[in-house]
Amino acid sequence: MTSFAPDSIVLNRKLPLWYQVSQSLRASILGRSPQDPLRLPTEEQLAGHYGVSVLTMRQALKELEEEGLITRHRRRGTFIEPTARRGTPVRLLGSVDAIVAQQSGMTTELLDHGSSPVPTELAEFFPDIDEVATYHRLRADEKTGEPTNHARNHVRAELAARFDPDELVRWPMTKVLRDVVRADISRITDTVEARLADPETARLLQVPLLSPILHYTGVTYDSEGRVLDVAVIHYRGDRFSFTVTLDAT
Repeated sequence: MTSFAPDSIVLNRKLPLWYQVSQSLRASILGRSPQDPLRLPTEEQLAGHYGVSVLTMRQALKELEEEGLITRHRRRGTFIEPTARRGTPVRLLGSVDAIVAQQSGMTTELLDHGSSPVPTELAEFFPDIDEVATYHRLRADEKTGEPTNHARNHVRAELAARFDPDELVRWPMTKVLRDVVRADISRITDTVEARLADPETARLLQVPLLSPILHYTGVTYDSEGRVLDVAVIHYRGDRFSFTVTLDAT
């Protein structure tokens, strides 16, 4: 028997069981170490591990096979594809240059931009204004063209008036604010949460509805504590991981 040990999960009866099992297996496959075996346990063993029927397990494996993460061979078993990609890390390293590096290897499409009321969920960040300039972008892998994340930036209008929106095709908003606008950037507070893909995110990132995603919120402040920009980014959960580096000295 193989030593591959997928993560255990508590199944939510409101979601399809095969879908939840496939998501758990996907995370285990993409997050495995190079020395881990490529052969998966049998359908019966996996079904017992997750507490589901063999039929449910078979449907979950079929989903992963269609994605190219595994191959199934009669009598030989099920194997992880050696080329299955691990998630790209979302690294929060504390610098604007790190943010720029995060976007390297991606192409960016500006989907739309314009003025809009401050979203209700962001009202606490903009207590002194009613409208912001909003920019919506879609990023894709430069080599494959596969969508990787979509982002909305909510920026103070007086700052938005000082740069061309096309700059956002080349650079992240933080770099534009720093190097083009010359805004007074003091700090950026980052929050990352695990969520399920809503209809818009599923469509843009070409993933199933309710797929796991990383929901990132970055709030940029000036030296007086005023919020300049709030970025809300949805990353594909099967292509990104979350990494934080702390200096212990």
